[in-house]
Amino acid sequence: MTTIKDIAKAAGVSVTTVSRALNGYSDVNEKTRRKIMDIAKQLNYSPNTLARGLVMKKSRTIGMLVSGMNRVSSKDNFTFEVLSGVNECISERDYDLVLFSTTTTKQREKTYSQLCRERRVDGVILQGMKIDDPYLKEVVESDIPCMLIDIPISSKSVGYVTTDNVLGAKRAVRHLIQSGHKNIGLVNGHDQAYVSKQRLKGYMEALQEAGLQVNGQYIASGDFTEEKAEEAGTMLLKEHPELTAIFCASDLMALGVIKSAKAVGLSVPEQLSVIGYDNILLAAYSSPPLTTIAQNKFDLGYKAANALIDMLEEKSDAQVITLETELIIRESAK
Repeated sequence: MTTIKDIAKAAGVSVTTVSRALNGYSDVNEKTRRKIMDIAKQLNYSPNTLARGLVMKKSRTIGMLVSGMNRVSSKDNFTFEVLSGVNECISERDYDLVLFSTTTTKQREKTYSQLCRERRVDGVILQGMKIDDPYLKEVVESDIPCMLIDIPISSKSVGYVTTDNVLGAKRAVRHLIQSGHKNIGLVNGHDQAYVSKQRLKGYMEALQEAGLQVNGQYIASGDFTEEKAEEAGTMLLKEHPELTAIFCASDLMALGVIKSAKAVGLSVPEQLSVIGYDNILLAAYSSPPLTTIAQNKFDLGYKAANALIDMLEEKSDAQVITLETELIIRESAK
């Protein structure tokens, strides 16, 4: 195996000069640097990343910690698209990625700092965390650089990327109001998700701004699953036949509500309009195709990774990034 001593001998320079050239230090003459890089390539030099990491105290590895990733969650493709964005960014910036999954129970068995040390990561991206997850408090107190996705918490070493969930929900409900609907239900996620609270706020503000009363009985929890949303939708439609539209805080739940409408004998969109949130792949292929609020899930991951690496390389402090949403009009809302 070629070593930096071999490169130094071939280049006629010191081992220190080779080391500094290969590690990107600016005090090496550019002509010398190019010569060293060419020789390293000719000799098929492959750096010992573990040894380099021990010397520089950096592994150039990012950890992505995902909570609640399972077979059921794969249906909406959300995590995969976020992960794709993270992966593309770290590849462009010459970092590696370690993916690890967690649950609330696992977080009580091992601290956040322990997990990061064991995996030798320089920084972490967290997605899917619940409000009551133990790691959230540890993240803020830790000095390990971190970017959160859809969790609006920040500190000196912690930033986050999210979409404007309040405005996104308002766009959906405003569209229904402008279409003539007055009795509009909401199938929300669960109380332990920040986005649920924000989308509920957007729903309520849109109704209030239009002079419509917020009726708590029109609001149900679908737990971000198709099955629970179908149950919630059936309950709402049976108990409140005056409802003519339902806004769902995710597309997967909207698909469940469309099923519940058909189960109680209502046609979508002729008798019930349904709007989702996320613009997952299935939304365009549902029957009828789903009107939804689109958020750029790839960008959530890409920008989170980019901001984290900027922190690690001391190019910026912790950032707060808010992405825009877009109303995608299809056939499920009339």
